[in-house]
Amino acid sequence: QVQVEESGGGIVQAGGSLRLSCVASGITFSLNAMRWFRQAPGNERELVATILWSGDTYYEASVKGRFTISRDNGKSTVFLQMNSLKPEDTGTYFCNARALANLEGAENDYWGQGTQVTVSS
Repeated sequence: QVQVEESGGGIVQAGGSLRLSCVASGITFSLNAMRWFRQAPGNERELVATILWSGDTYYEASVKGRFTISRDNGKSTVFLQMNSLKPEDTGTYFCNARALANLEGAENDYWGQGTQVTVSS
């Protein structure tokens, strides 16, 4: 059974830092990517950061230079280091693991339950 679990959320003042962690377990085929999304109340879920199997990383424009996505050597744990936090970074942060579903290249997406990040002004 696949499980994706986030941790590390909390309340922080503007300008502060938080580090989120995400562990994916039970995935049979290889991970193609792990991603962080966030969702603020009343807003759609948005992609924040991506790390590919190759190690390449991508960031949403508003977090570039402030957030860093990384992974451990086993590649099933990913981190999101968030610095210089702003009130607009407030939301529920979700981890997504995208993995191969079969040898034909189909993919499955697995989601965690989310962790709350609140940045006070």
